[in-house]
Amino acid sequence: MPKAGKNGRARQDEIPSTLRRSDEKAQDTFAQAYDSAEDESRAARTAWAAVKHTHEKVGDHWEPKEENGPSDASAEQGGLNSEDTAGGVDANASKEHLYEIAQELDVKGRSDMTKDELVEAIEKANDKRTRDARD
Repeated sequence: MPKAGKNGRARQDEIPSTLRRSDEKAQDTFAQAYDSAEDESRAARTAWAAVKHTHEKVGDHWEPKEENGPSDASAEQGGLNSEDTAGGVDANASKEHLYEIAQELDVKGRSDMTKDELVEAIEKANDKRTRDARD
């Protein structure tokens, strides 16, 4: 089923809930990338890769990144690979930026965390917020 209407806008009933709580650019990016994929098995991967290039997951929604680009080592490699993803966290952002996101999400112990620990803690906080928003 197409995710975008004839006008190129995302169909709200066809996109994931985290995108419905996000800005129109994230929604339209996902829908258009999904619809342009050559086969169904690659559509979701293609669409999420496009969103993660321009947005980062913060809590239960997606926000525009300060700079477009790959979010983590898996995205840098492109295509199918064995690298773990950061679940929408912009792992390539500065430690300062990650700290600000962790602060926004009220991650405990953030001031003593390394950059990698911040990424992991933000990913866990995002997952919890998404679960809570779906309930």
